[in-house]
Amino acid sequence: MKEKITQKAADMFLGIGVKSVTMDDIANEMGISKKTIYTHFNNKTELVRHVTLSIFDHICHGIDGICSLDQNPIEELYEIKKFVSLQLKNENSSPQYQLQKYYPQIYEEFKLKHFEKMYDCTLKNLNRGVQMGLFRENLDIDFVSRIYFIGLNGIKDDGLFPQERYSKIHLVEEFLEYHLRGIVTPKGLQILNQFINTKTND
Repeated sequence: MKEKITQKAADMFLGIGVKSVTMDDIANEMGISKKTIYTHFNNKTELVRHVTLSIFDHICHGIDGICSLDQNPIEELYEIKKFVSLQLKNENSSPQYQLQKYYPQIYEEFKLKHFEKMYDCTLKNLNRGVQMGLFRENLDIDFVSRIYFIGLNGIKDDGLFPQERYSKIHLVEEFLEYHLRGIVTPKGLQILNQFINTKTND
């Protein structure tokens, strides 16, 4: 039952927003009593934390699977973007921004885990890209890994990029191209252009 509650809460938090969803809403959607939810979670904050880390773990597992395929680093980044977009397909409610605003302690815990995971993945991706001649040899890989994390988090800020003006999926698409154009070699640019042309023709 705990897993079912977690899954339903995750769907509702992503679709409607963490702030808007109440424990009553979740109970009504599931056809159970609110008391049943409270046997597994003491309060909404505890549920939000559990759901946040559950979604994060699920996405990390998927990303690990993509990275294990040893695709070229440009293709790998596009596959990760596609996977994450599918997992967060209802991200109209800006869950990360809401988490930061209404549950700052949970957000800080999530942000640290997110940084550690993304920093590690990006370092490996950049190193492989340099070795394969797709990314420039003179890259400061540590700096690029950190700035990539900051950029991806920055575009999720609803204050900077209000959802009524900017599609989250489009922002990620644009930022990924922006990131890659700054680091690719001529050889890498050929591969990048193939992905952009394929996307344009879809």
